[in-house]
Amino acid sequence: MANIYPKLILDALRNVRYPGTGKDIVEMGMVSDDIHINGMKVNLSILFEKPNDPFIKSVVKAAETAILTYADPNIEIKGNIEAKTVQAAPAQPAKLLPQVKNIIAVSSGKGGVGKSTVSVNLAVALAKKGYRVGLLDADIFGPSLPKMLGEEEARPYLEPVDGKELIVPVEKYGVKMLSIGFFVNKNDAIVWRGSMAGNALKQLIGDANWGELDYFLIDFPPGTSDIHLTLVQTLAITGAVVVSTPQQVALADARKGINMFTNDKVNVPILGLIENMAWFTPAELPDNKYYIFGKDGAKNLAEEMNVPLLGQIPIVQSICEGGDNGVPVALNENTITGMAFDHLADNFIASVDKRNAELAPTQKVDVQNK
Repeated sequence: MANIYPKLILDALRNVRYPGTGKDIVEMGMVSDDIHINGMKVNLSILFEKPNDPFIKSVVKAAETAILTYADPNIEIKGNIEAKTVQAAPAQPAKLLPQVKNIIAVSSGKGGVGKSTVSVNLAVALAKKGYRVGLLDADIFGPSLPKMLGEEEARPYLEPVDGKELIVPVEKYGVKMLSIGFFVNKNDAIVWRGSMAGNALKQLIGDANWGELDYFLIDFPPGTSDIHLTLVQTLAITGAVVVSTPQQVALADARKGINMFTNDKVNVPILGLIENMAWFTPAELPDNKYYIFGKDGAKNLAEEMNVPLLGQIPIVQSICEGGDNGVPVALNENTITGMAFDHLADNFIASVDKRNAELAPTQKVDVQNK
């Protein structure tokens, strides 16, 4: 009786080529390491990337024939080769923005809740505290940040950096900012397919000289779309904040937005929920609160979904005026809204720090293992 050993089996299987590749199944790593031999009985597994691979049956049959032909015709192999499906390792997002410490998605389940207003004022509030801040307007079809920062006429230019021409972000109030609105006529509608919008965003991210940043805020378009998937697949996002009003219809969409980020395909942690338009306070009656969209709706949703409530921003006339005039209300922390955004920035920083602290042990293990 011949001695049967794993190398004999592997050498036989080198005669089996996967159709269309010209490579044998051993070279391609398709033969599992766990070859079990008991006397003349051999059990092994052949690995396929897809469960519906059209060549499964033919490759298994060819493997059986090869072992009997090139190893030993007395080997018991028929029915002992198992075809297994292996999940290919997901492609890692490209390492863009290596000088950016934290990449934050600012999102909302629906339009009209003041997400861009929150993005601008949060960015300004962070810059006022001495942090290096970048802001990307990812709402390709409705860019509003140029107007909100008073830079509608700005036209970013290119500068050479390490032999490559990079876009120089517009800087205002200590915030570096880019928007597709800088590159199109402000009165023209942008009629692009999703792939064109995604490519434009990738250029604004990867072909811009953002430099070193503590926080890079991305003002996402409202809702859930392929642009959201493009961004989370392109960038290693630290976490997301979701903006909503207390109104029930807005909260329903905010819940969907939170679910989008936390599902298995996206897997971006929620740093917190921001309740915008929490109440109305007239300038002449600063102590009065009128809950015109309902009371504590986002606060209750945060408790229900076990995410932090980062802040409640009231409605005052100055918010609208500031957005229209390009002077964000966060510039003046002595006003009601200025204080609200200053408080929001503090809670936001704490939430990001907490997230990074949770990641730190894992990162240390990874470094040690490399």
